[in-house]
Amino acid sequence: MKKVIFISALFLLGIFIPEAKSQIVVKVRPSRPAVVVKKPVKARRGHVWREGHWVYSNKQGKYVWRKGQWVKKRPGKVWVKGHWKSVPGGQRWVPGRWR
Repeated sequence: MKKVIFISALFLLGIFIPEAKSQIVVKVRPSRPAVVVKKPVKARRGHVWREGHWVYSNKQGKYVWRKGQWVKKRPGKVWVKGHWKSVPGGQRWVPGRWR
């Protein structure tokens, strides 16, 4: 009986413990690449240009530049481009999203 109570208590405790979210904070944010990227002519109607941005590559252990591209527009949504946000200890990249 004690075993059942113990297991039940662990289960309930697990439900109420908030999930930890890690974030990477950089002290010196990477600069845009030296290559000038010209936005190409619109691919098709109903598409929105998503600017190039930095993404962290776990494989390479550093930020890498992801080129801009045309993405299909989502009905009723607006693309909000990504940006750097000042946080304690440095800066954090806030990725673009549909709003």
